[in-house]
Amino acid sequence: MTTFHAVVWLDHSEAHVLMFDREHVEAQRIKSRSHHKHQGKTADDVAFYATIAEALAGTREVLLTGPGLARTNFRDWCNSHQKAVAGVIVDSIAADHPTDAQLVALARQYFKKFDNLAADPSVA
Repeated sequence: MTTFHAVVWLDHSEAHVLMFDREHVEAQRIKSRSHHKHQGKTADDVAFYATIAEALAGTREVLLTGPGLARTNFRDWCNSHQKAVAGVIVDSIAADHPTDAQLVALARQYFKKFDNLAADPSVA
């Protein structure tokens, strides 16, 4: 499913990738194989980030959410290895452990405000 918006909730052990349009939501869970939660980048982390980036292919705006540093680590990895994905990440906000429905609601509200600001030529 290629959509305009996506929200990704991630921590160091899993990611929830939710792509959506006005009527549809497609959810994908990606598990990390790393057992080293806070010990720098491992080959498993690279595979985890690459799988998340692959799931986001074709999406035009991505909101990252989640606790801790996983969002920052993923964004930094994308800046170095997946420039196309890095270019569509519009923001990164902290979120504890919401349900997928709560994530989509949060993202819809965020993107509505984001889209309204982007469409307003007086906002610069």
